[in-house]
Amino acid sequence: MTAHQESAPRPPHQVLDGTDIARVITRIAHEIVERAKGAEDVVLLGIHTRGVHLARRLHARLAQITDQDIPLGTLDITMYRDDLRLKPARALEHTEIPPGGIDGRLVVLVDDVLFSGRTVRAALDALNDIGRPRAVQLAVLVDRGHRELPIRADYVGKNLPTSLREAVQVRLSDRDGVDAVLVGDRDFAARSSQAMAAQATESHLPE
Repeated sequence: MTAHQESAPRPPHQVLDGTDIARVITRIAHEIVERAKGAEDVVLLGIHTRGVHLARRLHARLAQITDQDIPLGTLDITMYRDDLRLKPARALEHTEIPPGGIDGRLVVLVDDVLFSGRTVRAALDALNDIGRPRAVQLAVLVDRGHRELPIRADYVGKNLPTSLREAVQVRLSDRDGVDAVLVGDRDFAARSSQAMAAQATESHLPE
């Protein structure tokens, strides 16, 4: 193997498909019901963006399991992030709290990937401005490790050990047209784009 081959970025490969994701949602729903002893005081809050879609699916499964309409809301944490100045500007999303509020309730935050923990920390800060829940739990589709803060998920679809050079992509049919979780080198897309641009330039050079 040449040095070029060793350093070549790895393209994304699929680790979860639609069936896997559906199975994960069902398992997490059952775990919430078991730990909450019926889920009567549970409120689901999906963290924008894909956490919202996952929360809606979890809400539907909980309704099937418990025959109850679990309160469902959304949470935008953009203005609470500590890295706001380091990231490209993004449009604010809507925070929607169920009519009954969150005071005294068991709030389950729902997100797609747990990484450094900074997103969840921002979500907790946002909750402080909304109300005072009895307790807060976290459900994630994927936990990829590399925590920077002492935060852990209560419900995990899949623990996925990764390196820092890798990126985890969650695709959901509600938003992306397909259900899948992919893992690949973070700079694969960038290097591929650069290579394509170089090839296009070379093809137009005079002979």
